[in-house]
Amino acid sequence: MRAISVRRGHPLLTTALKINPQSPIDHLLAMFADWGGLLQYYLAMGVDLSKLIERIPKAELHLHIEGTLEPELMLALAQRNQIELPYADVDEIRRAYEFSDLQSFLDIYYAGAAVLITEQDYYDLTWAYLERAASDNVRHVEIFFDPQTHTDRGISFATVIYGIYRALQDGETNLNITFRLIMCFLRHLSADDAMNTLEEALPHKSCIHAVGLDSSEVGHPPSKFVAVFDRAREEGFLTVAHAGEEGPPEYIWEALDLLKVERIDHGVRAIEDAKLVARLVDEKMPLTVCPLSNLKLRVFNTLEEHNLKELLDAGLCVTINSDDPAYFGGYIGENFRQSQRALGLSAEDIYLLAKNAFIASFISDGDKKRYIQELEMAMK
Repeated sequence: MRAISVRRGHPLLTTALKINPQSPIDHLLAMFADWGGLLQYYLAMGVDLSKLIERIPKAELHLHIEGTLEPELMLALAQRNQIELPYADVDEIRRAYEFSDLQSFLDIYYAGAAVLITEQDYYDLTWAYLERAASDNVRHVEIFFDPQTHTDRGISFATVIYGIYRALQDGETNLNITFRLIMCFLRHLSADDAMNTLEEALPHKSCIHAVGLDSSEVGHPPSKFVAVFDRAREEGFLTVAHAGEEGPPEYIWEALDLLKVERIDHGVRAIEDAKLVARLVDEKMPLTVCPLSNLKLRVFNTLEEHNLKELLDAGLCVTINSDDPAYFGGYIGENFRQSQRALGLSAEDIYLLAKNAFIASFISDGDKKRYIQELEMAMK
């Protein structure tokens, strides 16, 4: 039981005195009968929301496992696999993580992936992320992986997926983090290449829950991949797609109507199209927003300008995620904390963002209910 301290003259105590001057504390305690009353208390008291953010269970739905490659691990894997890097040490690698837009980031991203060779490399990469996620009280993850980044270098599909999947299984057993694995197609490559990748994935179908679309958005609309997404759905995969990050709102329409996605990854440019916003609200279509990624890639000039709060207030099912945290300066907890400070998010906003992620996840209704109950307990 946490001690509650209410200062003299506080609006909650003033209200309680007016209603019951003989026993204001009894009335005050009645206001905390449910978590909604506690939210009012948080808002009125101006408590340190970083502690609340740290405490609540979270689901992460937009995380590229290759984008969790920290400089220290990159250097260690390069040494283990006898790969010569164009960097002398960890500090030089960190300096190389400076970029100006999506394409310049992707150039560094793909170069870094070259150190991933063996199944153990993919295991170690995934396990390092899971340990970091556990420290942010992440309870469920839905991880993207880009097989073409690796198979184009001669790494077998099986090597990639078994290393990642084995770590995810161990994470569920040892860290209590449930998971889904999402295979993404690289949109800067051809649709035929994507179809070949889907064919390669079919023998490993039991490990993959959904397919997605990522990489350079501008000039590569979702309509380019209709055939492969149709085939993926025929094979029983759910579908998601990056759209409306650097690309226009029209790409979101295409993802919805042509790829028939279950979620939109990013989607921040939806706000430019009122009809689209209305549709997203009506269909309860989740947006997996990545604030620090958007800042680093210059989608917004400052975090204070980010439209996360505007999207949330418009009734959209918005979630917070970290995208490629090793490159963008923050894992999911840091994305919550910096967004809260920059945008003035309330305790109720934090609750809704966390709840939305569980609702938007691909887990069972029973698991969603269980995690949301954990969230509500953490709000108390």
